[in-house]
Amino acid sequence: MIDLNRQAQLRTAIESLYFAYRGFTDRPDRMLERRGLGRVHHRILYFIGRRPDVSVKGLLDLLAVSKQALNAPLRQLLEMGLVAAVEGTEDRRVKNLRLTAEGQRLEAELTGAQMKHLQAAFDSAGPAAEQGWRDVMVALVEG
Repeated sequence: MIDLNRQAQLRTAIESLYFAYRGFTDRPDRMLERRGLGRVHHRILYFIGRRPDVSVKGLLDLLAVSKQALNAPLRQLLEMGLVAAVEGTEDRRVKNLRLTAEGQRLEAELTGAQMKHLQAAFDSAGPAAEQGWRDVMVALVEG
């Protein structure tokens, strides 16, 4: 049950989350747009970069999207030479994904902009606020 006395604060928090995400994604979105890519492509690049040789199924599970939602943007990244698909060593039917050198450069540029943004915010807010933010993010993820 939502505390009726906190509705205004909660709405402000929701707005802050929306606006913060917009600010967090703005620069990478503009860099992606110049290449004809979008935010979904960044998400794919980011998680393949963090988990080299992730299977397509593993990526689907991680992103919690349908095969249909992943197919077109992943195919585009493969065609652009940003991602490579290699046969699995244990099961040749499994395709493992990894970033190419160009994919690594792009992912580092995109994520680097976001890391600078986060670092500036954390430095400004201080360690206690950063830990509080991390605690809130974990609570939101765990639902």
